[in-house]
Amino acid sequence: MADTDAGEPPVLSPELLQDMAGTFGLLASTMRLHIVWVLAHGECDVGTIAAQVGGTVPTVSHHLAKLKLAGLVRSRREGRHQVYLVDDPHIVTIVRQMVHRMKDQTAGTRRRRGVGA
Repeated sequence: MADTDAGEPPVLSPELLQDMAGTFGLLASTMRLHIVWVLAHGECDVGTIAAQVGGTVPTVSHHLAKLKLAGLVRSRREGRHQVYLVDDPHIVTIVRQMVHRMKDQTAGTRRRRGVGA
């Protein structure tokens, strides 16, 4: 939602900005972004995630560990398997909004990677 109040924007602390940049930095990896997208649709074990994102189990496990450490995903034991799920519903909202935004843009008007960064 856009802030409709006119005037100066609220001041953001350097610590908050650093935390925000860290979270966006984690999601800047195509593999981690894909993992969050898969988990946004339901909990999965690492083998299922790996199959859906086209990665190996060790690689996906590595990315899940980073996402878990950042508090974006969590896991629970289900029998002999660890099942992963998104731990922050706001992240799901952000990822879904970005997917829909990017899908809605036409290929000719889409900004290319690295342009304007």
